[in-house]
Amino acid sequence: MSCLFVEHLTVIDCAYLDVGRGLLGQSWIVDLELDGALDEQSMVLDFGAVKKRLKRAIDDSVDHSLLVPGLAPQLSWTQDGDTVDLRFDSAVGAYHHRSPMLAVCRLDAAAVDAGAVARYLIPRLRRELPSNVGALRLQLREEIIDGAHYQYVHGLKKHQGACQRIAHGHRSRVEVRVDGARDPALEAAVASAWTDIYLGTRDDLVAQSQAHCQFAYTSQEGRYELSVPRARCDLIETDSTVECIAAHLLARLQSQRPGRSIEVRAYEGVMKGAISRSV
Repeated sequence: MSCLFVEHLTVIDCAYLDVGRGLLGQSWIVDLELDGALDEQSMVLDFGAVKKRLKRAIDDSVDHSLLVPGLAPQLSWTQDGDTVDLRFDSAVGAYHHRSPMLAVCRLDAAAVDAGAVARYLIPRLRRELPSNVGALRLQLREEIIDGAHYQYVHGLKKHQGACQRIAHGHRSRVEVRVDGARDPALEAAVASAWTDIYLGTRDDLVAQSQAHCQFAYTSQEGRYELSVPRARCDLIETDSTVECIAAHLLARLQSQRPGRSIEVRAYEGVMKGAISRSV
């Protein structure tokens, strides 16, 4: 038997519900190992096939989805055809989500974590493997970030792919430079303000009270609705693409450092993002 490994096969950018913290964005890096006999090419499996078959299976199941702890007593779940309606009570308030079923992944677990997601994925990935492959081991890990970072959830109604889903998210670093030098204090302030945040576009806000903000829109996949605790929501005037997030942060920070040259490097998950600079 031989063992094949692939580090950083892909990144799962998703959102999940947590009893203690509410609705969180997450970015898990995926590593895997395959044990098996060598095939006619003297390989366990061609790397091209690994990337094509297994990455696609991950993308089609949990990536850009809302991951739900199906065994949590705090979950109320109803399904009507291809539409799912759920409520989740957390320590920070109640969340209500209604969407096409394809945007939600219900795990057979009381809590969502890297291990529960790996257990959900393994049987689905095994169906993509040839008979010579025996054991499959999967590890989901967070990016090591030396500095400020935050976890955010959002939805992009204009997007033609999975980003249109109203509750998907990212675990992201942020870098701020003032007059060419990193400013850790400003970075920490951004991360603190956006801890476990939902970034909502004002045009998508359909109702609000002292306790909740409610968002809704119709995109190519169907009708999306989300209600979040107001304390865990920040409104921006534009779409919440990473380009717009970087520009939003730049405008906010310029008011705190008037007359200074500022650069914001906003990440969307791992190793990608947008830069916004003062003129």
